[in-house]
Amino acid sequence: MVGSFGAGLLLANEGAHLPSVNDFLPPEILFQGTPFAINRIILIRIVATSVLLLVLGITAKHAKLIPGRWQGVVEYGLDFVRDKVVYDVMGEVRGKRYVPMITTIFFTIFIFNLCGIIPGMNMAATATVVMPLVFAIWTMVQYWIAAARSQGLGHYLRHELFTPGVPWPVYILLTPINILELLVIRPASLTIRLFANMVSGHLMVATCLAFAQYWMVDAANKLQGIPVGALWFAGGFAMTCFEAFVAFLQAYVFAILSTVYINLSFPEE
Repeated sequence: MVGSFGAGLLLANEGAHLPSVNDFLPPEILFQGTPFAINRIILIRIVATSVLLLVLGITAKHAKLIPGRWQGVVEYGLDFVRDKVVYDVMGEVRGKRYVPMITTIFFTIFIFNLCGIIPGMNMAATATVVMPLVFAIWTMVQYWIAAARSQGLGHYLRHELFTPGVPWPVYILLTPINILELLVIRPASLTIRLFANMVSGHLMVATCLAFAQYWMVDAANKLQGIPVGALWFAGGFAMTCFEAFVAFLQAYVFAILSTVYINLSFPEE
């Protein structure tokens, strides 16, 4: 069985069209050659954003004092971000200002990630580096604003770049590292983590389904191809379920790291 599975990898690699990173850079489908050109992934973002706003708007419009099931689910999600992400990290007094921002980040990334397993879309809207980078820059701007508002930009930079209590020769090495952390490492950690996880997960699902199609449809030996293809299909289904969990997990990680980075901009008690 192991030998057949290994042979399947080789045969599928030769006969099936395996997905690549280029599949996340689809050609333009609307307004080609203009500044408003739209490809498939941009269209998915537009549709997902519209659906998210429509659903939340309708839910808010028909909100009742005693919530129904759907309103209860939405309110639970909002309360989860507020209490388990923002308030747990920043506290209620400091965190109230950032609840709308972190809630927007969490729900938008979650819905964008889920697009990768929705039939007809089949591509996460965060599967290119641009969208995660936009959210990371938003977080970076907010923690710089928080630092300037809470302790003054000059004092914040002096404290971050020249850590108190460190012998001055160490600053030669430590200060450049601190600069990289503020300007590059923090936004890069948010961007790359989200982008890489969504791309790799989608490639695994697509690869399993490509192998399944090859064995069940294109393979010459149907007696062997159908059961092997069924195994690959089952693997693809399992990975799809796992992708749904990863969609939530990456939205949660991005939201909580954004909250942590903003909270670091405030002076310690």
